[in-house]
Amino acid sequence: MKYYEALGIEPRLALDLDALKKRFYELSREWHPDRFSRASASEQQKALDKTAVLNDAFRTLKEPVSRAEYFLEESGIPPSKNPPPELLEEMFELNEALEELRGTGFSLSSESDRLKPVPPQLIEAQKKYGKMLDEVAEQLDTLFKQHDEHRERAALQEIRGILDRRRYVANLMRDVEKELNVHVSN
Repeated sequence: MKYYEALGIEPRLALDLDALKKRFYELSREWHPDRFSRASASEQQKALDKTAVLNDAFRTLKEPVSRAEYFLEESGIPPSKNPPPELLEEMFELNEALEELRGTGFSLSSESDRLKPVPPQLIEAQKKYGKMLDEVAEQLDTLFKQHDEHRERAALQEIRGILDRRRYVANLMRDVEKELNVHVSN
């Protein structure tokens, strides 16, 4: 797991973000290209390469979801290409409702239409998906700690399922917020 190696930290899913930042800044100062301005071309390139890897590593590992996706990919557990079955009906219903709103002129053009209240199903969907994303974050936090303690592959499989579910819920949330933004900006 090259990102963990680059930062000199143990591969874990639950990380102390303050320690991660501190380590990143230490290594960034050590390998900053300006410190190698008088070095050989190969040393300068090494500093540039090391800095690029450090930046990528920090960007990936500081966020729990991107860290977990990276960890799973490095562990040979790719994302599923199919939505979780329990979300299929919900995705279909939301897409149908959004299309219906668009078809009824919801993309408001006149001043009087802009003053209409936001459709309640959008507000409810936003609340529902926000709550689902919060629950997923809590589940991931618990499973990250469980995996780091016991190093069981079953925990990684469970994390994969939750991340797959999260991806689809986040897409649903994005669609709802896009429609809300259309309403607000028109």
